[in-house]
Amino acid sequence: MAAGMMPYPSFLLPQKNKKLGIALVGLGYYSTDLLAPALQLTKHCELKGIVTGSPEKVPVWQSKYGIKDGNVYSYETMHEIANNDEIDVVYIVLPPALHAKYSIIAANAGKHVWCEKPMEVSAEKCQAMIDACKKNRVKLAIGYRMHHEPNTQTLMNWAETEPYGQINNVLAKAGYFDTRTNHWKQIKELGGGAMYDMGVYPLNAIRYTKGKEPISVSAKHITKRPEIYHEVDETTIFDLKFSDGTIAHGETSLGEHFNNLEATCEEGSYFLKPFQSYSGVQGATSDGEILKPWKGNQQAKQMDDDALAILNHQPMLVPGEEGMKDIHIVEKIYESASKNSSWISI
Repeated sequence: MAAGMMPYPSFLLPQKNKKLGIALVGLGYYSTDLLAPALQLTKHCELKGIVTGSPEKVPVWQSKYGIKDGNVYSYETMHEIANNDEIDVVYIVLPPALHAKYSIIAANAGKHVWCEKPMEVSAEKCQAMIDACKKNRVKLAIGYRMHHEPNTQTLMNWAETEPYGQINNVLAKAGYFDTRTNHWKQIKELGGGAMYDMGVYPLNAIRYTKGKEPISVSAKHITKRPEIYHEVDETTIFDLKFSDGTIAHGETSLGEHFNNLEATCEEGSYFLKPFQSYSGVQGATSDGEILKPWKGNQQAKQMDDDALAILNHQPMLVPGEEGMKDIHIVEKIYESASKNSSWISI
């Protein structure tokens, strides 16, 4: 068995007055433009290390963030992070189909694991991630930043309290026009496609807005640029059926821009528009309540929330089990689309 796959004894958690050290795995756009800057704003964690397959990026990161030579790893040497007590958490920021491999290496190195969405490309791989973290007694959190966003949390609460009566219909749409033609999002084996990349937003939003789990799904794919999206879906439309007879509608796309979440209830309605952007999430209710945009940095809040959960020995807000639920449904969505939009039990 390779060194990176061998179990490693769980490390001792740092003192509560010490920031958790974070290592980012993958230095693409999200790490470079969003996570690393956000880690300059966090109170309970800080950027301490990087893992990259692009050596030319290392000097820039070291110059900008003061990362030590000993805290720089390649994918081949990542398992050696087990010997580094400055790094407490490994944040996986790679194409989806690589999440399980490197999450398991991190867990076996005795490090807590934060993993970007979508969790993986199959529920089986998600379960392997969960099992590895449990085996090594480390925490696993999925980067669903919307669960940390205040207006989104309000909708989650309303799913429980139903202030406008029973929630009858939910509509969620998230997409953008991607002009790139040679990116992992267009490559099937890396976990590309609209449903994996953006689809977990409306799917998860329907689940937390409704406050219940769907029992079946019907879906179809639409491709307007087959010269680009010949391996994966450019647009996916899906309906989720619930045990109370209601049906929620979701749409996601890499060829069209939309970003809205709506709930229609027995005695009113409410919406967020946009509902999953990096800032400015806002909305209103049918009786005039305004859900004003929160002014903070979403990524910083997500990472601080997760760091505090680790420090205080509390459950993660979005554990691996939550990410796996979505991937299980995503697999059923693809199955339905391959079977002429037949209803598939979840």
